[in-house]
Amino acid sequence: MIGRLTGTLADKNPPQLLVDCNGVGYEVDVPMSTFYNLPGVGEKVSLLTHFVVREDAQILYGFGSAAEREAFRHLIKISGVGPRTALSVLSGLSVADIAQAVTAQDAGRLVKVPGIGKKTAERLLLELKGKFGADLGAPAGGPAASDSQADILQALVALGYSDKEAQASCKALPKDVGVSEGIKLALRALTK
Repeated sequence: MIGRLTGTLADKNPPQLLVDCNGVGYEVDVPMSTFYNLPGVGEKVSLLTHFVVREDAQILYGFGSAAEREAFRHLIKISGVGPRTALSVLSGLSVADIAQAVTAQDAGRLVKVPGIGKKTAERLLLELKGKFGADLGAPAGGPAASDSQADILQALVALGYSDKEAQASCKALPKDVGVSEGIKLALRALTK
């Protein structure tokens, strides 16, 4: 019903936003990956949306990219996974991370997300296999960029940084950076 919102960002209160579209304020729930990439309050914003109508509520979910919305839609089709759980998964892992976990059938990555236990993680991997592959999470830079970004991310996690800290520092890196140079730049950013 509502596929996209474009308007002024009126308020940010994680995980909810208020988007003013010509005088009408829409409350939109977003994953943290989208939240971190939002402009400041008062600036123009455009979000892809998914509208959920339940017996007791009508909720609008917003996403910064088509890949996030597609992942959300795949997740909510799984038995036992509702919109809140899907939002939690997308807040804890990037679309590329989910695709890699599904491709490798790595339940350990999914279990790190709050609210996802071992059985739910295994169900997610089973249900998403074949539907949610590495192609959905592949960045536009191609395989070389994703490989170096993944290596940099793994190195930072191995050094003791949280997944969120490592992902945030990797987003600030140039797309064509090499692994060793990327690790150096990310460590400088993290130690400031």
